[in-house]
Amino acid sequence: MTIAEFIALQPAERQGLLAELHELILQKDKTVTAEIAPMMGKDMIIYNAPGTFKYGLASVKKHMSLHVLPMYMNPAIYDKYKGLLTAANFQKGCINFNSKEEMPLKIVKELIAECATIDLRALREKQLNSKAKKSKKE
Repeated sequence: MTIAEFIALQPAERQGLLAELHELILQKDKTVTAEIAPMMGKDMIIYNAPGTFKYGLASVKKHMSLHVLPMYMNPAIYDKYKGLLTAANFQKGCINFNSKEEMPLKIVKELIAECATIDLRALREKQLNSKAKKSKKE
């Protein structure tokens, strides 16, 4: 299934916002490629950076969700955008919302632009190297 087909299968009132968010992610984070794939038992738009998952955009029964792995790994980003997107419902690594009013595109652009600078693969490698060094010392 293509991304356009996936969006077209969503409720009509969600299609425009999902399409705008999809385009925004691709414009603001040039490190990712998008595909439809399952995550958490549901097909969604998955955005992968080289070697890792970075974002997910879902439409489920009661809401839409933007999964943001850099936010999950960075409490400062999480806290900043939780304070800016006060009408949305924040989970550990995702933002649940029902409308553009809950997810103003101007703020989402800032979020994705900030997350685009984060190289998740490099962070993971650094973490693994740090653990390996600790193991050698012990």
